[in-house]
Amino acid sequence: MIHTEITATEVADRVSIRELVDAYAHCADRREAEGQKSLFTEDTHFVVYMEGQGSEPTQVLDGREALTPVFDDLNRYQATMHFNGQTTISLDGDRATGESYCIAHHLFTEDGERKLMIAWLRYGDTFVKLDRAWLSAERHLYVDLDRDPAFTPVAPTPRHSAVSRRSGERTTALLAARRGFAQR
Repeated sequence: MIHTEITATEVADRVSIRELVDAYAHCADRREAEGQKSLFTEDTHFVVYMEGQGSEPTQVLDGREALTPVFDDLNRYQATMHFNGQTTISLDGDRATGESYCIAHHLFTEDGERKLMIAWLRYGDTFVKLDRAWLSAERHLYVDLDRDPAFTPVAPTPRHSAVSRRSGERTTALLAARRGFAQR
């Protein structure tokens, strides 16, 4: 989408919506369920598709308070980290739609072994501006792909050390080349 002319209000709305998307991930990773719920309208509609787009919904929640168990469920993980990617936004006055991508990491222990579940997520959103603040009125969460490999913390091993050493040598060479170029 190419914008040849954009108003200050539209810029502010786009930034506010992106901040809303990022606040959702921030609250999730810090287990701030109340803060996460506050990003939604009272009558929000939240639908989860664990098998991705085109599948049947696995969860349909109506109303802000219905989100409590979903957000509280994150407490079963030792840690999570959500990396937000691109977000598209279509504005229409005090309403907007959008799609955003996220890679979510979930660390847990099972049978004494640390594991990491990685989920590739996509959100289809409808936003509304109420009292000059943007909120999520509807969210469709699509789990496009997930995997649950055994998690092994990265520790220095001969293989990792060699990779790190080669990487460090390349970085040193690049920095030296840049310095030489800058001195010309």
